[in-house]
Amino acid sequence: MPMNAHDIESLIKRGIPDATVTIRDLAGDGDHYAAEVVSESFRGKSRVQQHQMVYQALQGNMGGPLHALALQTSAPK
Repeated sequence: MPMNAHDIESLIKRGIPDATVTIRDLAGDGDHYAAEVVSESFRGKSRVQQHQMVYQALQGNMGGPLHALALQTSAPK
């Protein structure tokens, strides 16, 4: 069963409390999303480390209920 955008956003914000999260449904099918996540906790971390933080916040849903997530992460400017 696909995840909805609100659930994805909630999981990310629960795992990264200061995050600003924007979710877009890329295909309208509830399976393919894009997420932009901005968090001060990303500062000084590599892009891989930032993405790992988001995947950890998703609590194992990536590759399961959440089929595809185009992810863009950054620290605030």
